[in-house]
Amino acid sequence: MNAPLLDGLLVLDFTRVLAGPYCTAMLGDVGARVLKIESPQGDDQRRMGVVIDGESASFAMINRNKQSIRLDLAQPQGRQIAQALAAQADVVVENFRPGVADKLGIGYRELSATNPRLVYCSISGFGQTGPNAATPAYDIVTQALSGLMSITGDPNGPPTLVGESIGDVCAGMFAAWGIMAALYARERSGTGRHLDVAMFDALFAMQPTALTQYLYAGVEPQRVGNRHPLSSPFGAYAARDGYYVLAAANDKLFRAIAGVIGRADLLDDARFRNDQQRSRHDAALRECIEAWSRALALSHVVAAFAAAGVPVAPIQGIAAASGSEQVRSRGLLASTQHGIWGDSRLAPQPVKFSATAPNAARAAPALGEHTDAVLAELLGLDGAALAGLHAARVI
Repeated sequence: MNAPLLDGLLVLDFTRVLAGPYCTAMLGDVGARVLKIESPQGDDQRRMGVVIDGESASFAMINRNKQSIRLDLAQPQGRQIAQALAAQADVVVENFRPGVADKLGIGYRELSATNPRLVYCSISGFGQTGPNAATPAYDIVTQALSGLMSITGDPNGPPTLVGESIGDVCAGMFAAWGIMAALYARERSGTGRHLDVAMFDALFAMQPTALTQYLYAGVEPQRVGNRHPLSSPFGAYAARDGYYVLAAANDKLFRAIAGVIGRADLLDDARFRNDQQRSRHDAALRECIEAWSRALALSHVVAAFAAAGVPVAPIQGIAAASGSEQVRSRGLLASTQHGIWGDSRLAPQPVKFSATAPNAARAAPALGEHTDAVLAELLGLDGAALAGLHAARVI
């Protein structure tokens, strides 16, 4: 196997909570050396989410493959250390409120002046510019303002959150993608870039179906519940003991469904003559399908549709998905050793590369665990200098 793809890449990570750490974890998964710079109190995520024996599982999941440096950026010496590390870095990632990094002396303009090859990524709720740039942002806020909540949920109920912090996660993924694009450009130009990544922008851009309806058909997308907004039968349906999904967006698959449920007469029904008509009459079609499936076991329903070549799947919970043969065979959960918990599992980035070492899966670091070793290695600080910094509570 060849070395990890980003072997030798040095990433300085000033991020906290979710969007930024998700981004830098993806880089660490494929070999980047990620130095996580934490305040004396540590990343807030260390105290959030699922906490076991005083350790946050949420922190552990998204801060894998990193080294932790405890550093007080409010002190001049702390800023000087951060600047010295940035002078050696390939990538800097921060998710402070716009303007805060500049005030701390670690903004793009100052750091790139001494390191013009630096790829610098700023992640925020609404971006570095625009009317909402200074507005505090959480995932729920960006889901609400991006339009995503308005199209999620039952049509007769309230707008609904997506069941994950999707704004943070998507912003982190776009940031990792942008960093890689900027690194490729740097290989040709010799200079880095400043990336401006916003949670709002990420969610807005990830709605091609809804935007197509509005921009080209002049239709304000609405909540349609557990179905596709434009195709039918394409959604979630009930069996006797559970739920399943069907995905049939063409006439051939609709004919197969009609055959499975014993309703060949549906093929001659004008309401169902094409995908557009079926979508308009989705409720009637759903009634026909569920009249058959509600009397049958979920396993029987799924097997019958699968045998007919119809895309179908039972709706699994997280436990079932995590324990599935698909997850195991694809290596989507990686085993590691946590300092307190012992055996534990992580979910690294899922892309697989040929002729490349597998994703790293090292446990998240303790707060400041690598401070002395990294500063001695990269900045040449000796024991006396480190002791002085500790005494001054800089590190």
